[in-house]
Amino acid sequence: MMKMQPKFRRSSHSLPGLNLASMPDLIFTVLFFFMLVTHMRDDELKIRYQVPAGTEVRKMEQKSAVVNLYISADGQIQIDNQLTGIDGITPYINKARSALSPENQERFTVSLKADKHTPMGVIADVKHELQKSFALKINYSGTEQ
Repeated sequence: MMKMQPKFRRSSHSLPGLNLASMPDLIFTVLFFFMLVTHMRDDELKIRYQVPAGTEVRKMEQKSAVVNLYISADGQIQIDNQLTGIDGITPYINKARSALSPENQERFTVSLKADKHTPMGVIADVKHELQKSFALKINYSGTEQ
């Protein structure tokens, strides 16, 4: 007797298509995540401000406890989104600090963003007002040369 060789059929199976039904959910989840963790700039500049340049420039780590104080070349002062005078600095700083959590109150920093042509007398007056409100951590902003 002769043995018969089994015949194997080649079946033409194609790979199943990739299921893309969950792709929109994934995209919206990632988009929502980035919308939550991205900090958008809140300040709308109402004064003319030209950034000074420096050699020892470092980026700030914690920005949650920072108040931006802009000073133009002609002495106009803007704190966050409000124009104010020298006498309006202390009340605003006290109000901003009291709105923070206790751990952020310890890290409270004022970022001075003065125009490169601002007279040093104006900056000294601002620093004196900051001392009155016990805002002793001051950051001077600038760009790298």
